[in-house]
Amino acid sequence: MSLVSTEWLQKNLNNVKIIDSSWHLPNTKRNGYKEYLKNHIKNSLFFDIDMCSKKNTDLPHMLVDISEWEKIVSDMGIKNSDEIVIYDNSDLVSSCRCWYNFLYFGHNPKFVKILNGGFKKWMNERREVTTNIERVNKTNYQAKERKILVKNKKQIDENILTAEFKLIDARNLNRFKGIEQEPRQGLRSGSIPNSFCLPFGNCINKETNEFLDISKLEEKFKEILKDIKDTNIVFTCGSGVTASVLAFALSLINNKYSPIIYDGSWSEYGRYSS
Repeated sequence: MSLVSTEWLQKNLNNVKIIDSSWHLPNTKRNGYKEYLKNHIKNSLFFDIDMCSKKNTDLPHMLVDISEWEKIVSDMGIKNSDEIVIYDNSDLVSSCRCWYNFLYFGHNPKFVKILNGGFKKWMNERREVTTNIERVNKTNYQAKERKILVKNKKQIDENILTAEFKLIDARNLNRFKGIEQEPRQGLRSGSIPNSFCLPFGNCINKETNEFLDISKLEEKFKEILKDIKDTNIVFTCGSGVTASVLAFALSLINNKYSPIIYDGSWSEYGRYSS
């Protein structure tokens, strides 16, 4: 199972690589790294989603090239054989974007896990935290891109006519319908033609920050999917973060599904110049 409990992680703190992948929308005025410095789970490393994204583009959170990814992960001291547990302290469940990145670049999916409930649940249970930053021994990480797991704008445009895959938007319903302004400047309101909406928050228990149980997740996806075992599903959102939450949720109820993300998401498609 790619979802682990706080109890499981407590028992395996020294057996896995732990990553804090907290990311917040700019309008929240929160900084994931500064919060990490104040306290974090023992042995955890920080993964900065902004810094670990493509630099030579004005689109947020685009995948880096393979050589840069190898350097990022090597500098974190992670090996190809490592089992990884990712958590976050974000309302956006941003750990799932880090999970997606590792799967895209070929890390064994069985070795990449999400902490259910994240840092919020860890803290609520009064589990140990620290300010100590562990020393890292660099590795020589080798990646292998799985390009089938990403879609570009051309493919999205073509799909509007061909309906080759089903496109599901993770933003809230008002943003999807175009009746709520986008949080990023320079974007029109609305959604990609012929796409469907499943707000990522519908898959999360708001009290505990945990994913809903399997039967409830199945109910949510059945509202928009005829067959929840379909693997030809692509997710989109504002910038590729919460799309990964839905991709992870679907993988929990369909173990044959590999996450496919429209990387540009509405940050690209919703531009006025599009």
